[in-house]
Amino acid sequence: MSFGRCYDEFEVGAIYQHWPGKTITEYDHHLFSLLTMVRHPLHVDANYARTATKYQQPLVIGSYIFSLLLGLSEADVAGMAITHKGFERIDHFAPMMHGDTLYGESEVIAKEPVPDRPERGLVEVETRGRNQHGALIMSFRRKLVVPIDAAAAAIQFRFAEITPAASASQ
Repeated sequence: MSFGRCYDEFEVGAIYQHWPGKTITEYDHHLFSLLTMVRHPLHVDANYARTATKYQQPLVIGSYIFSLLLGLSEADVAGMAITHKGFERIDHFAPMMHGDTLYGESEVIAKEPVPDRPERGLVEVETRGRNQHGALIMSFRRKLVVPIDAAAAAIQFRFAEITPAASASQ
């Protein structure tokens, strides 16, 4: 299996299951929170969460769930992407807690050629995350530009190998 897909491999309506899922540990969540300067006690203070919220435990911050879904979908959706053109409709439906497992899937919503760039195509996908019980946690849509076929992908990656940054390190 290749890493990601080229335009010709995407089919409108197809749903790609991203495997395996990711169990969210307290350590992972706290490290992400520290690296991104999140200090809200709902996410990092177990005593606060236990005494001041209806969930009685810290909630995993949505930006971490979003980041995990991006990573989970990389091998199936965005591995060959030249660029992401944008994200929209990021919806957060339910909380996740330490110890929950996130599973992802992406559905191809639309695709079209890129005008004046016959070697590229634009693909729109909706990525959804569910917990271990199947509850919908988050969804978002994004558009990405990918090579039109395997030959265009080979040219893209061969060009990346000869960029000035790559040649300067040799």
